Amino acid sequence: MRNVLSRLFRRYSLASAGVLLLSCGSGTEVISHVQANDGIQIGKPSKLRQLVPAESLERQASTEYAKLKQEAASKRALAPDNHPQLLRLRAIAARMTPLAAQYNPRAAQWQWEINLIGSKQANAFCMPGGKIAFFSGLLDELQLSDDEVAMVMGHEIAHALREHARAQTAKSGLTSLGADLLGQLIGQGKFAGAFRVGGDLLNLRFSRDDESDADLVGLDLAARAGFDPRAGITLWQKMDAASRGAPPQWLSTHPSGPNRIREIEQHLPQVMPLYERAASRR
Repeated sequence: MRNVLSRLFRRYSLASAGVLLLSCGSGTEVISHVQANDGIQIGKPSKLRQLVPAESLERQASTEYAKLKQEAASKRALAPDNHPQLLRLRAIAARMTPLAAQYNPRAAQWQWEINLIGSKQANAFCMPGGKIAFFSGLLDELQLSDDEVAMVMGHEIAHALREHARAQTAKSGLTSLGADLLGQLIGQGKFAGAFRVGGDLLNLRFSRDDESDADLVGLDLAARAGFDPRAGITLWQKMDAASRGAPPQWLSTHPSGPNRIREIEQHLPQVMPLYERAASRR
């Protein structure tokens, strides 16, 4: 199981980072706030993602997620449905996932799922298609509040909503195919079939730009769900404190906490009204 988890962590974790920015212009808008000046204004996602069928990537993610659950269950590491921490996670997700479609219309059809895996490794992820997992080490080591958990969950959900895995899969395919072959494939209408979304999925890395994008979208999403966005600051303070000893895996290649705290502080004026509005309705 450790090998399965470590492979997944490399791809779907709060700490994944490290490749160049994926961008080739505008493309179809994914994010779609109700009001033009409502919340954080996020740029359009990479046009490259359109080269990879979203359905194929989501099917692959669902398969890998099922394998992870099976492995965890065989090791008695998959939390039962009545586990207090899992109930807590699902309650937080239940406030966030209904809002996801305003960032990506596909999310309205996703079969959202969240599970808790008993592991000392501190991590969380959301695969394409809304498959979420938290590892108990993250909750136990940092003693996260509900608002802080929402910051983590929002960040991971944002990676799926912004289709970072889809864009990175496309970039990997472009690199391997070469310009001449791409031109032929485009002309024949077979471009999407040239990209492998199987085993390569777990080996992809998010860029620092993707991480920043997920920070902002996740912050916006959590605030709309009624979670205090100021918890993003305390979350990163806890992460920084944890990294002073032996840093958890999700911090090994991650952008620095102080920079992320500054970015959160910069955007608080945009998200605090969202939080206050949502909180007043609860």
